[in-house]
Amino acid sequence: MTTTPAYDAHADWYNAYMSPALGGDYFDRVHTTLRQLLGPGEGICLDVCCGTGAHASVAAELGRTPVGVDLSHGQLRHAAARLPVAVADATALPLADASVPAAMCVLASTDVPDYAAVLREIARVLRPGGRFVHLGIHPCFVGAFADWREPGRVVLDERYADRSRTLDSWNPTGVRARVGAWHLPLADLLNAALSAGLRLERTVEAGAGGVPELFGFAAVR
Repeated sequence: MTTTPAYDAHADWYNAYMSPALGGDYFDRVHTTLRQLLGPGEGICLDVCCGTGAHASVAAELGRTPVGVDLSHGQLRHAAARLPVAVADATALPLADASVPAAMCVLASTDVPDYAAVLREIARVLRPGGRFVHLGIHPCFVGAFADWREPGRVVLDERYADRSRTLDSWNPTGVRARVGAWHLPLADLLNAALSAGLRLERTVEAGAGGVPELFGFAAVR
């Protein structure tokens, strides 16, 4: 992960942005999709790159005990009211091998320069048979390469193949224009999960219209 958390300067804004009041249908869609993929269970659910802890309530609803890790002190100020948290690098989790029954990473894969390393670390701390849920922006339709300004139409360009960090965005007031993003093409994402030793069980696409804006998968260690 980055050594200087980009979200620190925007933590208060993001806490409001990623809330039922401001997030509206998108927030509900994220939580509905996460609920479908994670399912009920017991014990710790590690919320990797938990940010403000906006999604911890879903794990708790399902009977799990959310515990969050993130590098952003600013975001963890908000998250601490929602779940136990620790400052930690997602590529070096302060947990023993095979120590947690479940983990999730929500809307954070584009916030780290090496998500494959994060997936390897998650696989390391998961117990055999442990469940992991990835839920993020759809790698095929959301990013600097995708222009959503025209209703009912998304225009894609050749930057889909660009994996470098960028602050380019069709929405100048959105998250990516503020903190930037590393693009992770779909094949890279799925191959990274498989290479980490995770077995895919289910994939989900979700969106408000005909083009999905979210992509998620559930996998087992």
